[in-house]
Parts: sequence; C-alpha cells; structure tokens
Amino acid sequence: MNSLPPPVLDSIRASTRRRFLQSCGTGMGALALGSLLNDRLFAADSAAPILGKPHFAPKAKNIIYLFQSGGPSHLDLFDPKPELQKRDGQQVPEELVKNIRLAQIGKQAKLLASPYKFKQHGKSGMWLSELLPNLSTIVDDVCFVQGFYSEAFNHDPATIFMNTGAQLAGRPAMGSWFSYGLGSENKDLPAFVVLMTGVGQPLTNASWGSGFLPTVHQGVTLRSQGDPVLFVGNPPGMGATRRRQSLDALRDLNQTRFDALQDPEIQTRIASYELAYRMQTSVPEVMDISKEPARLQESYGTTPGRASFANNCLLARRLVERGVRFVQLYHRGWDHHGGPDGNLVFDLKKRCQETDQPAVALIKDLKERGLLDSTLVIWGGEFGRTPMMQGALKPDQIGRDHHPHGYTVWMAGGGIKPGMVYGRTDEFGFYAAEKKVHVHDLHATILHLFGIDHLRLTYRFQGRDFRLTDVHGELVKDILA
Repeated sequence: MNSLPPPVLDSIRASTRRRFLQSCGTGMGALALGSLLNDRLFAADSAAPILGKPHFAPKAKNIIYLFQSGGPSHLDLFDPKPELQKRDGQQVPEELVKNIRLAQIGKQAKLLASPYKFKQHGKSGMWLSELLPNLSTIVDDVCFVQGFYSEAFNHDPATIFMNTGAQLAGRPAMGSWFSYGLGSENKDLPAFVVLMTGVGQPLTNASWGSGFLPTVHQGVTLRSQGDPVLFVGNPPGMGATRRRQSLDALRDLNQTRFDALQDPEIQTRIASYELAYRMQTSVPEVMDISKEPARLQESYGTTPGRASFANNCLLARRLVERGVRFVQLYHRGWDHHGGPDGNLVFDLKKRCQETDQPAVALIKDLKERGLLDSTLVIWGGEFGRTPMMQGALKPDQIGRDHHPHGYTVWMAGGGIKPGMVYGRTDEFGFYAAEKKVHVHDLHATILHLFGIDHLRLTYRFQGRDFRLTDVHGELVKDILA
C-alpha cells in the first residue's frame, strides 16, 4: 500500500475514513471500535457503559437467557385449558385455523387435552404442570408472560427472530447489541458468551452472530467439556513468552495497516487476538465449577467435567458474577411432534427433568448472592405447540406441532415485577388474546431495563439505521417493577 503514489494513497485514506465515520451511525455506537482497547472502559463500576451514560437509570446489569430450543409446549407446562379437556379428540373450530399456516399438520387435526395435572401456586395463583415441581417453589419471584406471540412457525426463522429481531440471518444477535452498546465489565472475558447442551434441532451461529456489527461483538461459544474455547490455547511447542512476542508483532503489523486504511475491522482483529490471549487464563478458571461448594453443586444437579444444562446454569452465574454482560444458554430437544424422535410423554418429561431443577437453583443462587436484582433471567423457546394433536394417541407417539400465535415465556430479576401473570391466551390456548406481547415488545422492554431506549440504539448499515426492534416494539410497562 505504501508503495502507491501519494495522491492515490491520500485518496484511499480519505475514502476509508469517510466510510468508517458513516458506518458509525447516529446511535450509541459512534465510538465503539475506538474504545475497544482502552483499559479504562472496563472499570469495576458498570454504571458507566462504554459509550457514555445510559439514556436513563438502568435497573439491570447482566442477562442470562435460558433458551429452550425446539418449542416447549405451553399447554402442557404453563397454560391449562379446561376447554381442551372438554373437547379432547374433537375437530378444531374452523374459525381458529382458517387464516393461518401450520408447519406439519393439517387443519383437520383433532384437539388434544394435556395429559398432565396442573395446580395453582404462589400469591399470583400461577397454574403449573406437575412436570415443573421446582418452578412451583419460586413463582412469587417470577413474571409469566402468557400472551406472548411471534410470526415465524419454523425453527430456524423463529429462533433467529427471537434472538435477532429478524427472521432472516444476517442481523446482530441481542447479545451483540448489548456488547456493542454496553460492553463487558471484565476485560479478560467476552461481553457475550454462548453455552449449548442437548440434542435435536440444529442451531446455527446466525442466532449469536454479530451480523453487520463489528465481529468483536459476536457471541463466544464456551464448552463445559474439553477445551473451554477451541483454538485459544498455544500451539504445540509454543510457550507463553513466545506467544506474547508473536502477538505483539502481529499487533504492530495490524496497527500499521489500520493507520493506512482506517478500516474498523482491523481494530476488531487486534482486540480479538488480545482477548483470546487473556482468555487463556481467565476462561479455565471461570469454567471450573468443581470449586463450588458441594451443597451448591447438588442444588443445581451438576456433574463437573460433563456437558449439561445444570453445569451451564452454574457457569452462567459464575460468568455474570465476573462481569460478563450477556450469557446465552441453549438447550435443545423440545421439538415434540410425536413419535420416537420427540413426544409429549417420555421426551417432554426428560427435558423438564434436565432443566427445572437447575433453572430454579440459578434463581435462588442469584437471589442469595444479591445478584438477582441486577441480573435479568429469561426462559422461553422460539414458539409453543398447537392445541391440536400430531402423531398417534399413544404414550410414545403423541405430540403437537409448531405454534407461534400464543405461548408463554417467563422472566425474573433485573427490574421485572415478580409474582405476576401477564396476559392470556384464548380458551384453546391458540391465540394471544389479552395484553399481547410481541417479540419486538420483549426486546424493547429488555433494553429499557438496561437504561436503553430501543429507538436510539442504532447502527448505520447500507444507508439506513438499524436497531434490534426493527421498526416495531412497544415498552411493556406493566411488567416493570
């Protein structure tokens, strides 16, 4: 590059500087990349985010998102319907299905009553299935949103929608927006961490990718078994001193390139190499749950050295305790259409046995440590399940199809009003019928809890300003503490 004639080099530099400044947009990200390597940004007091003060006083500092991939059945876990019990096996009313698309079943499918018993719990009187005995003990700490709905009825677009606010791949994940807007409180750990367990419907990194944001903001996948992070350790035969020397040389070369081009992705590359180097020490320490008291490990149901949702819940608490802004747990296996690959009897019970105890232990652990008030915990999947049956009426065959029109998510801590049930579905559990909450409404409300106006957290890309909530989203004020 430096061998080019000075007028040509000056023209390139001016052009790339203009492109960089234009790409910053008018939102909170105006100085994001220039701040990546500034140690002062990682102060212990997270009340001062990377890019200046929040739009208003935040109630939360960290998020743990317990994403149940596959679509948990709201009708068999949270939302009992007496009308389904009455009409079990009957034809679904025509007016319910005449204007919708279904993923796999036809509109002639028969209604299916839940095979599980429900009881009311807590001051809120929340109805819970017998499959969730642990959750029943903390309903007064939880807000259940029962009028939740989406538009996407297939797994990939629905999962991407829940995580990025758009059904097509290529938009930044919610955790990436938080990394971009608020950063991490710990310079040795990423702002956005992803942990994954379970089997079933495959997941792609489109749900935790940075999209058009600088790649430093993408989710970093950690593993609770084997090497915590792939390709972070030193190559065979390379010691710490030599590794540091090689990174210093690489940093100098990249800095020279950045000085010439002012390309923000070069700064991203420098920051990524440096973070990876620091993670060689920080990540093994935080991933070692064997140091936790035996009593606590038992409450979560953990097994150190083994991949499990229980281990990941305990890891999530350790990560937010150390300043990680956004921790995303994916647990696959909730796609219960019926048959041996997933049914409402054997497989739904298994998923609840895997998740009910550790999710509740996480809430209790955060509360005991004084972290629940500042940590928002979210539980939910990409959609619910239909009131109609799929499969056959046998224990190993019975199932339900995908259903985005009305289902349940729950939240706790982080400025959410506890002990309440917000909204409802209709008498069949088909449509969100009262106090409806859309995906974009949820995202707007989550950002609000962190002191961010969702209309003002933007990034300019290809000539327009983008945001997590696209062109929609309303704050759900009634669920705020």
